[in-house]
Amino acid sequence: MSRVRADEEEYWHSSKFRAFTFDDEDDELSQLKESKRAVNSLRDIVDDDDDDLERVSWSGEPVGSISWSIKETASSSTSSLDGRDSSLQKGSSSYAALPKQASSYSLSSLFKGRNKLPSFQSLSDALTDTGVKNYAPELRRPRAEYKDYSSDWSPKDTVRRMQRGKVCSLERFRSLQDKLVLLDEAVAGHDGNVITAVLIFLKRTLRREILFRELEVRQVALCHLIHFLRETGEQKFLLDLLRFLDRTEDVALSQYREHLNIQDVEKRREFLKGCIGLPFSAEDTSHIQDHYTLLERQIIIEANDRHLEMAGQSELFRKYPRKASILNMPLVTTLFYSCFYHYTEAEGMFSSPTNLKKTFKIPDKQYVLTALAARAKLRAWGDVDALLTTKNWLGYTKKKAPIGFHRVVEILQRNSAPVQVLQEYVRLVEDVETRLNLATKYKCHDVVIETYRDLKDRIQLTAYKCKVERGSAEEEKINSILNNMQIRWKN
Repeated sequence: MSRVRADEEEYWHSSKFRAFTFDDEDDELSQLKESKRAVNSLRDIVDDDDDDLERVSWSGEPVGSISWSIKETASSSTSSLDGRDSSLQKGSSSYAALPKQASSYSLSSLFKGRNKLPSFQSLSDALTDTGVKNYAPELRRPRAEYKDYSSDWSPKDTVRRMQRGKVCSLERFRSLQDKLVLLDEAVAGHDGNVITAVLIFLKRTLRREILFRELEVRQVALCHLIHFLRETGEQKFLLDLLRFLDRTEDVALSQYREHLNIQDVEKRREFLKGCIGLPFSAEDTSHIQDHYTLLERQIIIEANDRHLEMAGQSELFRKYPRKASILNMPLVTTLFYSCFYHYTEAEGMFSSPTNLKKTFKIPDKQYVLTALAARAKLRAWGDVDALLTTKNWLGYTKKKAPIGFHRVVEILQRNSAPVQVLQEYVRLVEDVETRLNLATKYKCHDVVIETYRDLKDRIQLTAYKCKVERGSAEEEKINSILNNMQIRWKN
C-alpha cells in the first residue's frame, strides 16, 4: 500500500515539462522573442525600398513583411514544440538520454552579424555561409522577368519580340526556309537593328554561296549587310560578296580604302601605284592617279624642307617653324604650305605653287583664295597686290578677284591688315551697300566719305561727320565736300 502511495506522489510531483531557467539556450520562447527583436532591428540594416513587387499570403499580409516573418518563425517553433511533445509522450526517458546539440547561431546573430561565440561575423559572411540556415524569406521574381527561350515562337512573333527588346533565341530556326522567312519578316518590320541581328545569324549559320544567292534578290537586306561589313572592317568577306555580285567598281573602291590602314609612307605609295590598274571608272582613275602623284610630291618636298630646317639655311623656316609634316595632307593643305614656304620658286620646282596648280588643275578661285590666305598670314602685302593684279593684251593692269573683293577685305582684316591696305580693296567692292557696310565696320573713313559724295547724299554725309574725330583730316575733308558749290546734292 505504501508503495502505491509513493508512486502516486511521484506521479503528481513529476512533469514532462521542464522548469524555466534563464540559462536554457534551447527554450523556444526565448528564441521567439530574440527572433522578434532581430527582425525589428532589420530595418536599420536592410532598405525596403528595393521591393518593386508585393506578394500577399493567404492571410492577406504581404509576403516578406516583418509581421509575416514573425508569424512564420512562431509557426515553425510551435510545430517543433508539438513534435517534441509527442516524442516525450512516447518515451521521455530516451529523450532525456539524448542531449540536444546546441547551435552556435541564432536568427538575431544571423541578422546582426554575430554569433554566440566570442568571434564576430559580418552580415555578408553570415548570409554567404552555407552552414547557416537562412531564416529570412526569399522573394521570388515575377514570371514576366524570366525570358522564355524555348517557346515555339513563329518568325513574325520572334521579330516582334526583338523589336520590343526581348531576348529571343534564333538557333531553333534551322532550315533554310525558316531562316529566309525570318529575314523577310525582319525586313518587313523596317527595323534596322533587327535586320542586322538576323543577318549576323544567317552569316554565321549559312554558307557564303547560299547567303549571297539569297541576298541578291533581297536588296534591302543586302545593303544592310554591306554597310555592316564596312563598319566592322570585315574586308575579305565584303570583297567576296562584291565579287559574287559582279560589282567590279565597288571591289576596286574597297581595295583602295585599304590604304588608310597603311602607316608607312613608302608602302602606301606603292599600294596606291598598284591601285591605278584596278577597274575604276574613268573619273575615279584620274583621282587615284592624282592621289599617287600628290603623295610622291609630298615625299620629295618633305625630305628637302626637313633638310633645310635642320641645317638652318632658310630664314623663313627659322622665323616660322613647321608645325606638322606635309605627308598625307590634302591637296589644298599642300597648296597652302607651298604658298607659305615656296611662293617665289620657279614653276619647274615640285614645291612651286604654280607647278601644283598646273599639275592638279586647281581652279583660279581656289588658288587665289589659298594663296591670299597664305601671303596675308605672312603680311606680305606686296604679294597680295601682285596676286590680284592682272594685265591685259594691251599692257594695262587691272585689279581682279575671282573670289570677290568683299572676301578679300575679310581675309585681309582677319590677318590684321592696315587701314590703308583695306581701303584700297574696299573701294573695289562693286555693290554700294556692301561697300558702305564694310567701310563703316572697318573704319575706312575715306571710303565712306567718297561714297556719300558720289551718291550726293548730303544728309548721310552730315550725319557721318559726327562719327569722326574733331579736327581730324576726315572732318576737314567732309567740310570741304559740303562747302563745294559744284556738287548738286539730292537732299
